[in-house]
Amino acid sequence: MSTYHFIAASEAFLTVEEPLEEVLRERVRNYGEQGKAIDFWLVRRPLFLEAPELAAAASSVPRPAAAVVSTDEKFITFLKLRLEFVARGQFEAPSATIPDALAGAA
Repeated sequence: MSTYHFIAASEAFLTVEEPLEEVLRERVRNYGEQGKAIDFWLVRRPLFLEAPELAAAASSVPRPAAAVVSTDEKFITFLKLRLEFVARGQFEAPSATIPDALAGAA
């Protein structure tokens, strides 16, 4: 089981209104230079937001939602500070309520 950290907001906010793509591209480039494995993912319509233990955080996220999920808490803290109007949280997966941390609805 791993601990995942996330920021979540409306899909439109994260993918259209904010320059998130630029931030993620820069992070991928930086990781490549350092030979570091990618430890963050953009998940559209994340299913983990439906888990009962995340109800409080998920209730403030407009649908359809999107999230950036990472095992790096510092990166998620950076994104929260940069993107201000997002929900932030963490969860453990796989679990009974979150079998796949990166699953999204079709």
